[in-house]
Amino acid sequence: MLHNFKIMNLIDTHAHLYLKDFSEDIDLVIRRAKEQGIKKILLPNIDVNTVKLMLNCCDKYPGICYPMIGLHPTSVNKNWEEELYTIKKLFENHYFCGVGETGIDLYWDKTFYNEQVNSFIEHIKIALKYSVPIIIHSRNSIEQILEILSDYKNINGILHCFSGNIEQAIKATEEMGLKLGIGGVITYKNSMLKKIVEVIPIQHLVLETDAPYLTPIPYRGKRNESSFLPLILNEIAMIKKISYQEAAEIIFINTNNLFKNFL
Repeated sequence: MLHNFKIMNLIDTHAHLYLKDFSEDIDLVIRRAKEQGIKKILLPNIDVNTVKLMLNCCDKYPGICYPMIGLHPTSVNKNWEEELYTIKKLFENHYFCGVGETGIDLYWDKTFYNEQVNSFIEHIKIALKYSVPIIIHSRNSIEQILEILSDYKNINGILHCFSGNIEQAIKATEEMGLKLGIGGVITYKNSMLKKIVEVIPIQHLVLETDAPYLTPIPYRGKRNESSFLPLILNEIAMIKKISYQEAAEIIFINTNNLFKNFL
């Protein structure tokens, strides 16, 4: 499972290592990540039911796993305000390096679209209040996401698993100052993400796995994990026609600048 890439300082900005998918071998998963040069792994929350699992994972692996707090859009329902109240109280009394995962998801279910919008806006307010990055889920909703964000200034964050077009990517990065989260999809043969990465300056990119989901080639179909991050970085380097080392150094700086003072 180990890859023949030069060991560099890498940060996985998005992995759900606290899920049951990793309950049997999390020690090995962390060890393999370290062996591949992954120095830090950021864990976005899903809902109130996953907070304890996430925090326990971070407590077990201090200095490598870092918590973020939020309510995933697919977990938003008619009781979203109660869950978000709990999350807000947690932010007041606990360290988190970011807000998320939040946003709007119009792929699975549009029943609670208005609630998702309102929840997203509340997450933006939390991020601004505490001056932390926001991790944005935008599946089938990038246009709505950008429209909402246009009403706010000084928002720092990541468009997780970016799946928009080139025009949207330019607007998000050049006009709004957001980073694009690039994951395993970049390795898929006909992925439109390849063209976007070709056009968008590398200074606007960060790495993510979204483990256990969206596993890169050649492991597609299997469980994803943070040790696969070099495969994503290598693909970016090839598209950009720069060395693996140069790509790693630039993206490491991008990520550190985004999360400065929080990691």
